[in-house]
Amino acid sequence: MFIDSHCHLDRLDLNDFQSIDNVVAAAVDANVSEMLCVSVTLDEFPSMVEKTAAYSNVHLSCGVHPLNQSDVVVQERLQSLATHPRVIAVGETGLDYFYAPETKEVQLDAFRKHIRVARALNKPLIIHTRDARQDTLDILKEEKADEVGGVLHCFTESLEMAEAAMKMGFYISFSGIVTFKNASELREVAKVIPDDRFLIETDAPYLAPVPYRGKQNQPAYVVEVAKHLASIRGQSVEQIAELSTQNFKTLFKL
Repeated sequence: MFIDSHCHLDRLDLNDFQSIDNVVAAAVDANVSEMLCVSVTLDEFPSMVEKTAAYSNVHLSCGVHPLNQSDVVVQERLQSLATHPRVIAVGETGLDYFYAPETKEVQLDAFRKHIRVARALNKPLIIHTRDARQDTLDILKEEKADEVGGVLHCFTESLEMAEAAMKMGFYISFSGIVTFKNASELREVAKVIPDDRFLIETDAPYLAPVPYRGKQNQPAYVVEVAKHLASIRGQSVEQIAELSTQNFKTLFKL
Protein backbone atom coordinates (compact mmCIF):
# COMPACT_ATOMS: atom_id res chain seq x y z
CA MET A 1 0.00 0.00 0.00
CA PHE A 2 1.10 3.54 -0.79
CA ILE A 3 0.43 6.89 0.88
CA ASP A 4 0.30 10.18 -1.00
CA SER A 5 1.93 12.43 1.58
CA HIS A 6 0.98 15.71 -0.13
CA CYS A 7 -1.97 16.57 -2.36
CA HIS A 8 -4.58 19.29 -2.78
CA LEU A 9 -7.88 17.51 -3.35
CA ASP A 10 -9.81 20.74 -2.89
CA ARG A 11 -7.94 22.36 -5.80
CA LEU A 12 -8.63 19.69 -8.41
CA ASP A 13 -10.45 20.68 -11.58
CA LEU A 14 -13.36 18.28 -11.22
CA ASN A 15 -14.27 18.65 -14.90
CA ASP A 16 -11.70 15.88 -15.38
CA PHE A 17 -13.00 13.62 -12.60
CA GLN A 18 -16.66 14.59 -11.95
CA SER A 19 -16.17 14.29 -8.17
CA ILE A 20 -13.64 13.88 -5.38
CA ASP A 21 -15.31 10.50 -4.81
CA ASN A 22 -13.89 9.34 -8.14
CA VAL A 23 -10.41 10.63 -7.31
CA VAL A 24 -10.32 8.88 -3.94
CA ALA A 25 -11.74 5.68 -5.47
CA ALA A 26 -9.07 5.73 -8.20
CA ALA A 27 -6.39 6.12 -5.53
CA VAL A 28 -7.71 3.17 -3.53
CA ASP A 29 -7.87 1.08 -6.72
CA ALA A 30 -4.16 1.89 -7.23
CA ASN A 31 -3.39 0.70 -3.67
CA VAL A 32 -3.00 4.24 -2.34
CA SER A 33 -4.51 3.71 1.08
CA GLU A 34 -4.19 7.21 2.57
CA MET A 35 -3.69 10.80 1.48
CA LEU A 36 -2.69 14.04 3.17
CA CYS A 37 -4.69 16.97 1.81
CA VAL A 38 -2.65 20.11 2.36
CA SER A 39 -3.99 23.57 3.12
CA VAL A 40 -2.70 26.66 1.32
CA THR A 41 -4.91 29.39 2.82
CA LEU A 42 -6.79 29.78 6.08
CA ASP A 43 -9.84 31.23 4.31
CA GLU A 44 -10.19 28.04 2.26
CA PHE A 45 -9.47 25.66 5.13
CA PRO A 46 -13.12 25.23 6.28
CA SER A 47 -14.13 24.40 2.72
CA MET A 48 -11.30 21.85 2.47
CA VAL A 49 -12.54 20.22 5.67
CA GLU A 50 -16.07 20.03 4.28
CA LYS A 51 -15.06 18.70 0.85
CA THR A 52 -13.04 15.85 2.38
CA ALA A 53 -15.29 15.06 5.36
CA ALA A 54 -16.56 11.79 3.90
CA TYR A 55 -13.12 10.17 3.60
CA SER A 56 -11.60 8.58 6.66
CA ASN A 57 -8.41 7.89 4.66
CA VAL A 58 -7.81 11.59 3.93
CA HIS A 59 -5.82 13.47 6.58
CA LEU A 60 -5.51 17.26 6.67
CA SER A 61 -2.97 19.98 7.32
CA CYS A 62 -3.60 23.64 8.13
CA GLY A 63 -1.45 26.53 6.94
CA VAL A 64 -0.73 29.31 4.47
CA HIS A 65 1.44 28.71 1.41
CA PRO A 66 4.25 31.27 1.07
CA LEU A 67 2.84 32.38 -2.30
CA ASN A 68 -0.67 32.93 -0.90
CA GLN A 69 0.08 35.67 1.59
CA SER A 70 -1.95 38.70 0.59
CA ASP A 71 -2.65 39.26 4.28
CA VAL A 72 -0.51 38.91 7.39
CA VAL A 73 -1.00 35.52 9.04
CA VAL A 74 -2.74 35.84 12.40
CA GLN A 75 -1.06 33.29 14.65
CA GLU A 76 -4.06 32.85 16.94
CA ARG A 77 -6.36 32.07 14.01
CA LEU A 78 -3.89 29.57 12.55
CA GLN A 79 -3.54 27.82 15.90
CA SER A 80 -7.29 27.67 16.45
CA LEU A 81 -7.95 26.11 13.02
CA ALA A 82 -5.00 23.72 13.33
CA THR A 83 -6.54 22.13 16.45
CA HIS A 84 -9.12 20.43 14.21
CA PRO A 85 -8.98 16.68 15.01
CA ARG A 86 -8.26 15.69 11.39
CA VAL A 87 -5.25 18.02 11.17
CA ILE A 88 -2.02 16.07 11.55
CA ALA A 89 0.40 18.78 10.37
CA VAL A 90 0.94 22.53 10.18
CA GLY A 91 1.52 23.98 6.70
CA GLU A 92 2.31 24.14 4.07
CA THR A 93 4.52 26.98 5.05
CA GLY A 94 8.01 28.12 4.16
CA LEU A 95 9.78 30.50 1.83
CA ASP A 96 9.65 31.05 -1.93
CA TYR A 97 11.99 33.72 -3.26
CA PHE A 98 11.80 32.34 -6.81
CA TYR A 99 8.24 33.49 -7.50
CA ALA A 100 7.73 36.16 -4.83
CA PRO A 101 10.95 37.76 -3.56
CA GLU A 102 9.03 41.00 -3.04
CA THR A 103 7.02 39.42 -0.19
CA LYS A 104 10.11 38.14 1.64
CA GLU A 105 9.40 39.93 4.93
CA VAL A 106 5.78 38.75 5.03
CA GLN A 107 6.92 35.20 4.27
CA LEU A 108 9.54 35.27 7.01
CA ASP A 109 6.99 36.47 9.56
CA ALA A 110 4.43 33.83 8.55
CA PHE A 111 7.03 31.05 8.55
CA ARG A 112 8.03 31.82 12.13
CA LYS A 113 4.39 31.89 13.23
CA HIS A 114 3.72 28.49 11.65
CA ILE A 115 6.67 26.95 13.49
CA ARG A 116 5.49 28.43 16.79
CA VAL A 117 2.00 26.99 16.23
CA ALA A 118 3.46 23.60 15.31
CA ARG A 119 5.46 23.56 18.54
CA ALA A 120 2.46 24.67 20.59
CA LEU A 121 0.32 21.86 19.15
CA ASN A 122 3.13 19.30 18.83
CA LYS A 123 2.38 18.72 15.15
CA PRO A 124 4.98 18.33 12.36
CA LEU A 125 5.59 20.98 9.72
CA ILE A 126 5.11 20.79 5.97
CA ILE A 127 7.77 22.99 4.37
CA HIS A 128 7.82 24.56 0.92
CA THR A 129 11.20 26.07 0.02
CA ARG A 130 12.49 27.49 -3.25
CA ASP A 131 15.52 29.73 -3.77
CA ALA A 132 15.64 30.28 -0.01
CA ARG A 133 17.88 27.51 1.29
CA GLN A 134 19.84 29.36 3.95
CA ASP A 135 16.94 31.40 5.30
CA THR A 136 14.81 28.26 5.50
CA LEU A 137 17.43 26.35 7.47
CA ASP A 138 18.27 29.33 9.68
CA ILE A 139 14.65 29.91 10.69
CA LEU A 140 14.01 26.23 11.32
CA LYS A 141 16.98 26.28 13.68
CA GLU A 142 16.20 29.62 15.34
CA GLU A 143 12.57 28.68 15.99
CA LYS A 144 13.49 25.20 17.31
CA ALA A 145 11.58 23.33 14.61
CA ASP A 146 13.58 20.24 15.52
CA GLU A 147 11.20 19.85 18.47
CA VAL A 148 8.41 18.80 16.07
CA GLY A 149 10.20 17.89 12.82
CA GLY A 150 8.36 17.69 9.54
CA VAL A 151 8.95 17.28 5.84
CA LEU A 152 10.55 19.27 3.04
CA HIS A 153 7.89 18.56 0.47
CA CYS A 154 8.36 18.32 -3.30
CA PHE A 155 12.10 18.38 -2.73
CA THR A 156 14.27 19.96 -5.46
CA GLU A 157 17.18 21.27 -3.42
CA SER A 158 20.74 20.09 -2.79
CA LEU A 159 21.94 17.05 -0.86
CA GLU A 160 23.59 19.45 1.60
CA MET A 161 20.23 21.04 2.37
CA ALA A 162 18.59 17.64 2.74
CA GLU A 163 21.28 16.54 5.18
CA ALA A 164 20.97 19.73 7.23
CA ALA A 165 17.18 19.31 7.41
CA MET A 166 17.42 15.64 8.34
CA LYS A 167 19.69 16.56 11.24
CA MET A 168 16.77 18.63 12.54
CA GLY A 169 14.37 15.70 12.30
CA PHE A 170 12.94 16.43 8.88
CA TYR A 171 11.99 14.01 6.13
CA ILE A 172 12.53 14.50 2.40
CA SER A 173 9.56 14.02 0.07
CA PHE A 174 9.85 13.24 -3.63
CA SER A 175 7.19 14.18 -6.17
CA GLY A 176 6.69 13.58 -9.88
CA ILE A 177 9.61 15.90 -10.54
CA VAL A 178 11.93 12.97 -9.86
CA THR A 179 10.57 11.38 -13.07
CA PHE A 180 11.30 14.41 -15.28
CA LYS A 181 14.05 14.16 -17.88
CA ASN A 182 15.89 17.26 -16.62
CA ALA A 183 15.92 16.18 -12.94
CA SER A 184 19.19 14.23 -12.98
CA GLU A 185 20.62 16.11 -9.99
CA LEU A 186 17.50 15.39 -7.95
CA ARG A 187 17.75 11.70 -8.81
CA GLU A 188 21.30 11.69 -7.43
CA VAL A 189 19.93 13.06 -4.15
CA ALA A 190 17.11 10.49 -4.17
CA LYS A 191 19.66 7.69 -4.42
CA VAL A 192 21.24 8.43 -1.06
CA ILE A 193 18.46 9.62 1.26
CA PRO A 194 18.28 7.04 4.07
CA ASP A 195 15.50 4.45 3.99
CA ASP A 196 13.94 5.91 7.13
CA ARG A 197 13.84 9.51 5.87
CA PHE A 198 11.91 9.70 2.59
CA LEU A 199 8.27 10.15 1.64
CA ILE A 200 6.46 10.11 -1.71
CA GLU A 201 3.83 12.54 -2.93
CA THR A 202 1.96 13.86 -5.94
CA ASP A 203 1.33 17.53 -5.07
CA ALA A 204 -1.84 16.92 -7.10
CA PRO A 205 -3.27 18.55 -9.14
CA TYR A 206 0.22 19.80 -10.06
CA LEU A 207 3.40 18.12 -11.39
CA ALA A 208 1.98 14.93 -12.88
CA PRO A 209 4.75 12.34 -13.22
CA VAL A 210 5.90 10.58 -16.37
CA PRO A 211 3.97 9.03 -18.15
CA TYR A 212 1.14 11.43 -17.27
CA ARG A 213 2.91 14.75 -17.89
CA GLY A 214 0.52 17.34 -19.29
CA LYS A 215 -2.44 15.80 -17.47
CA GLN A 216 -3.94 16.86 -14.18
CA ASN A 217 -2.22 15.02 -11.36
CA GLN A 218 -4.09 12.83 -8.85
CA PRO A 219 -3.13 10.71 -5.81
CA ALA A 220 -3.30 7.44 -7.80
CA TYR A 221 -0.24 8.60 -9.71
CA VAL A 222 1.98 8.49 -6.61
CA VAL A 223 2.61 4.89 -7.66
CA GLU A 224 4.62 6.22 -10.61
CA VAL A 225 6.81 8.21 -8.23
CA ALA A 226 7.38 5.02 -6.26
CA LYS A 227 8.32 3.09 -9.41
CA HIS A 228 10.91 5.68 -10.40
CA LEU A 229 12.35 5.82 -6.89
CA ALA A 230 12.62 2.05 -6.86
CA SER A 231 14.63 2.15 -10.08
CA ILE A 232 16.84 4.99 -8.84
CA ARG A 233 17.53 3.41 -5.45
CA GLY A 234 17.88 -0.20 -6.59
CA GLN A 235 14.92 -1.31 -4.51
CA SER A 236 11.62 -2.98 -5.30
CA VAL A 237 8.41 -1.00 -5.62
CA GLU A 238 7.13 -3.00 -2.66
CA GLN A 239 10.08 -1.82 -0.57
CA ILE A 240 9.45 1.81 -1.52
CA ALA A 241 5.79 1.41 -0.60
CA GLU A 242 6.57 -0.20 2.76
CA LEU A 243 9.33 2.23 3.72
CA SER A 244 7.51 5.41 2.71
CA THR A 245 4.31 4.26 4.41
CA GLN A 246 6.14 3.52 7.66
CA ASN A 247 7.96 6.85 7.46
CA PHE A 248 4.66 8.70 6.97
CA LYS A 249 3.08 7.02 9.97
CA THR A 250 6.14 7.65 12.12
CA LEU A 251 6.38 11.33 11.21
CA PHE A 252 2.69 12.09 11.60
CA LYS A 253 2.23 9.90 14.70
CA LEU A 254 -0.38 7.61 13.13
